[in-house]
Amino acid sequence: MQTLIGKKTGMTRVYDDDGVQVAVTVVQVGPCTVVQRKTAATDGYEAVQLGFEEQKESRVTKPQQGHFKKAGAKPQKVVREVRLEADEEAAPGDVLTAKIFEGVQYVDVLGHTKGRGFQGVIRKFKMRGGRASHGGAWTRRAGSTGSIDSANIIKNKTMPGQMGSVDITTQNLRVVKVLADENALLLEGAVAGPAGGIVLVRKAIKKA
Repeated sequence: MQTLIGKKTGMTRVYDDDGVQVAVTVVQVGPCTVVQRKTAATDGYEAVQLGFEEQKESRVTKPQQGHFKKAGAKPQKVVREVRLEADEEAAPGDVLTAKIFEGVQYVDVLGHTKGRGFQGVIRKFKMRGGRASHGGAWTRRAGSTGSIDSANIIKNKTMPGQMGSVDITTQNLRVVKVLADENALLLEGAVAGPAGGIVLVRKAIKKA
């Protein structure tokens, strides 16, 4: 299993092995504690529950306290479930660190984008808008949204609305460096979400 819960720390620039300056995102990955192991025999599928960042016991519910104690783990702030293959091994109480990404060249990062609030079509879809002179009265409006002989608006029409705050997967980010002692990855390019945002980092599916 090469998947860990992480936290986006921020961005910086480093030099790679070829001496080329690269913009990278620093992601703290782990340490993650295995909270529960699910199997096909007991749960109908193979998966593992991972916990990230310790939490005060007083800040979790009694059922959650029992769940963590059963695994022999301390309460965790973030819990995520990751699917496994039947032959992969993971036991409750195991601690996974950034070392599992050593030798991995590309990763996928699942994050949550920043919320931008209610936006018009100029900001949301980069529309041109209307002219600013010669009687133009709709500079930042969408213009026509329907056909001449129909009173309804077709589905999926680009309209003003909420922007951002959606789940997104950034695929095939190159791993510039693995800082095993600090449980951190340096990933080439940008990762969705604000600094401090929770992400899920896994070995790339579409690229070896």
